[in-house]
Amino acid sequence: MLDAFGRRIRAYRKLKRLTQVELAEQLGVSIAIVGTLERGTRVPSRQMITHVATVLQVPEAELLGGLTVEELVEASPGGF
Repeated sequence: MLDAFGRRIRAYRKLKRLTQVELAEQLGVSIAIVGTLERGTRVPSRQMITHVATVLQVPEAELLGGLTVEELVEASPGGF
């Protein structure tokens, strides 16, 4: 599930014509964090999901692909 979430982040980032560096700067995180989110190797916090959605100007539900934040976190090991 995280991999699908990550693919959606990447797709919306590219639609906005942002690089990972630019997205990281707008989010106030390192490029490594953006990379791990896009690869689906890091579970984002509720606040991070909200922040990413705001920066990319996309509804949270769109990023989550029909899942709730709780379902995404529960289905994935680890956390952020």
